[in-house]
Amino acid sequence: MSRIPALIVAGLALSVLAVPAAQAEPRAAGSITFRHSLQPIDGFGFSQAFQRADRIRGLSQGNQREVLDLLLNRRTGAGLSILRLGIGSSADNVYDHMRSIQPVDPGGPTAPPKYVWDGDDGGQVWLAKQAKAYGVTRFYADAWSAPGYMKDNGDDANGGTLCGLQGTNCASGDWRQAYADYLVQYARFYAKEGVAITDLGFTNEPDLTTSYASMRFTPAQAAEFTKVFGPRVRRSGMPIKVACCDAAGWSQQIEYTTAIEADPVARAEVATHTGHPYRNPVTGPLPTSKRTWMSEWSPNGTTWNEAWDDNSGYDGFAVAQNIHDTLTAGQANGYVFWFGASLGATRGLIQLGDGTDSYRISKRLWALASYSRFIRPDAVRVQARSGDAALKVSAYRNVDGSRVVTILNTAATTVSTDFTLDVPGRPAAYVTDTTRSVSATDTVRVRGRTLSAHLAPRSLTTVVLR
Repeated sequence: MSRIPALIVAGLALSVLAVPAAQAEPRAAGSITFRHSLQPIDGFGFSQAFQRADRIRGLSQGNQREVLDLLLNRRTGAGLSILRLGIGSSADNVYDHMRSIQPVDPGGPTAPPKYVWDGDDGGQVWLAKQAKAYGVTRFYADAWSAPGYMKDNGDDANGGTLCGLQGTNCASGDWRQAYADYLVQYARFYAKEGVAITDLGFTNEPDLTTSYASMRFTPAQAAEFTKVFGPRVRRSGMPIKVACCDAAGWSQQIEYTTAIEADPVARAEVATHTGHPYRNPVTGPLPTSKRTWMSEWSPNGTTWNEAWDDNSGYDGFAVAQNIHDTLTAGQANGYVFWFGASLGATRGLIQLGDGTDSYRISKRLWALASYSRFIRPDAVRVQARSGDAALKVSAYRNVDGSRVVTILNTAATTVSTDFTLDVPGRPAAYVTDTTRSVSATDTVRVRGRTLSAHLAPRSLTTVVLR
């Protein structure tokens, strides 16, 4: 099969009587308090860095539009609202590299810069414009590394540290200011293309050394650089928020956040603390009152997987659990998946044909869409309590007045449950499981202030109240 149908269009959700509780597990009461505000939600997103954006653009016009709809369309797709862009550091433009806007040393850190801009950026400019047309306004640009000539190892890959930071001794001099200017210039280039970068980061996984673009910062060095970077961003006149530090593990990000929070000057410069749960999972919030994002994750695995629930750890159900835990235990304000679409054994949301005009969809997409399509930017998470330990429940209040309840049934049996609502409403419900993908369901009803739901085994149900 060259590709599967692109759009799984849910019909109008209906609200009818739930299947009688006698056919399911006993009811357990919970409650949703929409007036009890918790953290605001900035949005849900994805990335197409490392030239993955160009792979979408290379599809036929019809398939290209279908893939974009799957990722960005609010009615038929995931309606993602954050695009994470990769700031390049490589001197070449081969696949899986990101080309630098200054690939050649201009002659030292104080020499006039020699920026080059191709107006394309590995397809990311095209994708950003497409996303903007779908209504996306949040663009997070993040650097994996500085160009090699700015680092103490002379290479944009294999770790190394930015020259000028404490602990470095580079013959070429102090590149901190030049690197800050380099990042600001990247945002200026996008502004000229009609895309406003809203969030800007200077490091990705600074706790790891990898064979691809990477650069090390200790927590102290990250705090040090924010005090150089932040003022340069402010002087640019662009309304950009500084983000840090995209550590590879949530526990490691706690160390970076702690270091920044301990320095009053650094703390004032960072608007958003960003971390990844690769090395260890999200088990609690980052230690800051600032915004926090889970800014990159896809599950580990070795093959392409389209399953909803096969116990592989990289199926759709695993993604749904990760989203729930990040928003509830982690109290994160943003959730940014890694690749939206990539090749081969990707754990992305969509698999693109390698050399063919085709694509396939993973249930991971529909797990994310069950949250992102309905919980919109500037929503607020509210208090939700389940009376059944098998149910992972969270709830949200959107700025348009709609209210959302997500219920992940981790049990292998059907569960019927009730929730007391402080604000009632007319429900529309959607379910995702082995056979359905954000499909309208008639198994949820509201009578007075009681929401009753009949939940399929190992399923994710999203309820929208109006």
